Amino acid sequence: MSEPDRPDGPPAGVPGAAAEPSGVDLARVALRAAKEAARARGDAAQQKKQARRGGLRSGARGDRRDPMALGAAINRLLTERGWEAPAAVGGVMGRWPEIVGEDVAKHCEPERYDEDERVLFVRCDSTAWATNLRLLAPTLVARLNEDLGHGTVRLIKVNGPGGPARRYGPLRAPGSTGPGDTYG
Repeated sequence: MSEPDRPDGPPAGVPGAAAEPSGVDLARVALRAAKEAARARGDAAQQKKQARRGGLRSGARGDRRDPMALGAAINRLLTERGWEAPAAVGGVMGRWPEIVGEDVAKHCEPERYDEDERVLFVRCDSTAWATNLRLLAPTLVARLNEDLGHGTVRLIKVNGPGGPARRYGPLRAPGSTGPGDTYG
């Protein structure tokens, strides 16, 4: 007599058919899953514990030698040195096309920020764009201060194109600035 077919799998005794996991195999799978879950809970608990303590510590009590997260270290450095405003303006320089628009950003770019005077210097590629940006300057100052905080940028100083290098030679007229007097 042959063994009856099992309803949930291949017939018994067929060579190459996968055997159902036995009790020991099921126990191993369950143990592996339980260990992974416990490890995940342990990692989460360890991170919570470190966060409560203020991060990793070098000893029993926290001191200045303790490691800290990179973001926290940078924020602390910016605060200690008083670099919040220049760092914020630097972020604005990176987002210049978003602030002024793509068309203006193609022709005008921020050069530097004077922290003491709270002045943003912008260079334009033509005198026409420099004039246009001078007309837009009060609106841009308001938009920048809205983004950075009131009073961060007091004035936008717009510069025209630099022009070609000045060449001094024998045909130069005395007192003339040469072709550079038509730029800026």
